[in-house]
Amino acid sequence: MNYLTEAYVDSLALNSSAIKNGKDLVKKNSFPLLCQSEDGTIIFGECKGSGKDPYRCSVDGQKEGSPVFRCTCPSRQFPCKHNLGLMYAFTSGKTFVTAPVPQDIVDKREKAEKREEKKKEAADSDAGISIAEKLILQLVTSGLGSLDKKALQTADEQAKQLGNYYIPGIQAALRGVTLQFRADDTREALYPIVIEQLTTLQSLIKKSREYLNSRLENPDLPIDSESTVEEWIGHAWQIAELREQGRVRRDAELLQLAFRSYSDQARGEFIDEGYWSDLHNGQIHLTRTYRPFRAAKHIREEDSIFQVVQASELAQYPGELNTRVRWEEATFREANPSDFQKVIATAHRSFPEVIKQVKNLIKNPLSDKHPVALLHFAEMKKTSASYVLLDEQGKQLPLADIAHLSEATTSLLPMLHKGLLQNQALLVMFEHNWKQNRLEAQPLSIVTANEVVRLLY
Repeated sequence: MNYLTEAYVDSLALNSSAIKNGKDLVKKNSFPLLCQSEDGTIIFGECKGSGKDPYRCSVDGQKEGSPVFRCTCPSRQFPCKHNLGLMYAFTSGKTFVTAPVPQDIVDKREKAEKREEKKKEAADSDAGISIAEKLILQLVTSGLGSLDKKALQTADEQAKQLGNYYIPGIQAALRGVTLQFRADDTREALYPIVIEQLTTLQSLIKKSREYLNSRLENPDLPIDSESTVEEWIGHAWQIAELREQGRVRRDAELLQLAFRSYSDQARGEFIDEGYWSDLHNGQIHLTRTYRPFRAAKHIREEDSIFQVVQASELAQYPGELNTRVRWEEATFREANPSDFQKVIATAHRSFPEVIKQVKNLIKNPLSDKHPVALLHFAEMKKTSASYVLLDEQGKQLPLADIAHLSEATTSLLPMLHKGLLQNQALLVMFEHNWKQNRLEAQPLSIVTANEVVRLLY
């Protein structure tokens, strides 16, 4: 607090009356306790007031030139006369003993530091979003058809810069666009996919900017734990955070219905993904483990699980149809017929209803474009092209191998026992087929009264 001088304290006072009142407190020896922190960044003490308890006041000068004033008095002036008196006592040479900083001040300091950190991250993220927005504009205005190797290299380098702006989700989404053009597919086939990705990116940037601006205006604004915007930007949720947001429940039981491992070049990670039936409420959850390419050998690879997982605490991420879940501790037991019956009982029986739900979900640019659902079907029927699923009212749903999975399963259907093709439950992943402009579903698993027949492990 070496920068504290009487003239500087005078400049902090709101008026001459405040200066006089502050100095009078020192003259009257109204401070029975005067202290300073060991590092000299904060002075604090007690000042006699009109009541029986003294006022506790402090001046935090950790950030030079921007002192923080705190006092337990009811005054709305900052600095109040007790803060001014404390500083005048310091500048006049009164003895300040070195003492530990009171815990309430330590807590407020930490809270203020976190607020500043959040504000800085939000500001940096907003700057990164501006860069991403310009890059998208360049891609669109120059024309997707004109993107050559040099232009793609430039776009990749600009996307790489976004790693410094706390927006890894937006960065990965941009890299996903440029990687599409490095594929062997013809440009014409790529355009619908890229246009969808750019639409998603534009919506993501708009939503992210609105969200970050609100956090810049109010750093104490609670984190959004209802929508997926935080995860889209790149926030990695911790179980402790989900617990604070009330997104955990005790004693959950889950049965895995399908599993896959794949690599995401845009994120630079291997991903282990499982789809699970929640035996408590029938929801289809997903688990996802990320293993960065560079650190993959140090992270345990997940695998298929055939037993019922009994999680002592289940944390649920923000999401919509297929919410992501995770747990830290669990036991396992063998699945029994009552478990399979629970799963089957929660399967959707009306295809039009679930199709409407999926279409509404896919329309939202920031929603999952490949939701998974469990369907109860009356019959799985062979057609000239592939297979269709029929519900109890005869409504159809075409089955096909979707591009997103990159793993064929419909070719396995002819090998199944005929009994599996009637009156069972089927786990499917949906995708909108741009060429044929229709919703298609790829079969993942068949759930019977006694087992789960997996087509995707």
